[in-house]
Amino acid sequence: MSRKVKDHWKIETKAIHGFTGGDDLTGSVSLPIYQTSTFAFRDSQHGADLFKGEAEGYIYSRISNPTVEAFQHEIACLEGGEAAQGFGSGMAATFNAVATACQSGDSFIASETLYGGTHALISHVIPRFGITGHEVDATDLNKVEDAIKKAKNCKALLFETPANPTLTILDIDELTKLGHKHGLVVMVDNTFATPILQRPLEYGVDVIIHSTTKYIGGHGDVVGGAVVADSDFIQRLREDVYIDTGATMAPLSAWLLLRGLKTLPIRMKQHCFNADRIAKFLSFHPKVEVVHFPGLSSNPGYHIAKKQMSDFGGMIAFEVAGGFEEGKKMMDAVELATVAVSLGDCDTLICHPASTTHSTYSQEERVASGIKDNMIRISVGLEDAGDLMDDLNQALRKL
Repeated sequence: MSRKVKDHWKIETKAIHGFTGGDDLTGSVSLPIYQTSTFAFRDSQHGADLFKGEAEGYIYSRISNPTVEAFQHEIACLEGGEAAQGFGSGMAATFNAVATACQSGDSFIASETLYGGTHALISHVIPRFGITGHEVDATDLNKVEDAIKKAKNCKALLFETPANPTLTILDIDELTKLGHKHGLVVMVDNTFATPILQRPLEYGVDVIIHSTTKYIGGHGDVVGGAVVADSDFIQRLREDVYIDTGATMAPLSAWLLLRGLKTLPIRMKQHCFNADRIAKFLSFHPKVEVVHFPGLSSNPGYHIAKKQMSDFGGMIAFEVAGGFEEGKKMMDAVELATVAVSLGDCDTLICHPASTTHSTYSQEERVASGIKDNMIRISVGLEDAGDLMDDLNQALRKL
């Protein structure tokens, strides 16, 4: 019961009534979970035709699955892309995107402030395949261009905005123009913003990467990833990397993510509302030195964020007075927020990036990327904003 998406539909409508209908056979309003590893052929010729690509249908869930396919259609629809591929994790999505754009002997440029797992992939994993990643300060277009010119066989530009964990804002339009000037595939990790707040494809970006574990899932109960791009890139990704490396999204995960997409627009509104109030509260707190939140007019990326995002997101980073020991004391004192990694859940999550999510960075790399030892990251949840502020205030007062 897939529907034809109307161009005039707003994203809230597309999230609920996009490509994912129910089940034509039974009339089930909720799409079934096709929890199967393999699919029966009508006869041996049908199987042969499927393997040759001369017939439509399903063979094996590592290759494709109806529930996963429905999620791929929906995330592509929300991002405004032609096609998408789901993965078992966000890291699998990132690896597949890079490995599709680059091969042995190639290089790519990445922004220096990235999720710690992405940094580890660039530093320790990708080089084993003969691909070199160069991390640079992507807030400076001159530094990015210099790095592109110096890199050998440079094929891609990868960046996050807002960046994890500093919330650094990068100019999607300017970086995309620069990347295309040099013939690069431009890839943006859109996990923090989601397609509700930011759609990089509208600025000419070639590839979108998501850790769907985060806001898209939204409930802390699923791990997944996605790549959205044009049909040619997704076909190359599937044929060159995905199918034979097996980074498969499970049908149950796809179903949970489809559920998450339906409520994503309304959840993001509340995440943004709460984060805005808490960021302003923290910016006046005497125990807080600096607040990193793109919605504050004092933030260096405020005007760029206002240009390319419809709201400022649910993530905040702040630096506590007194260093890491005081920050640790503060995190141990919270009562409502949960001390945990990840983000985008209904629950508010608080963590210390330098010792957890970004421990893959060396001390020198963290300093260069603006990840200070006294930095705390908050993924603001859907609780009452006043209750969250009361909790943070009582914890900060103990410093």
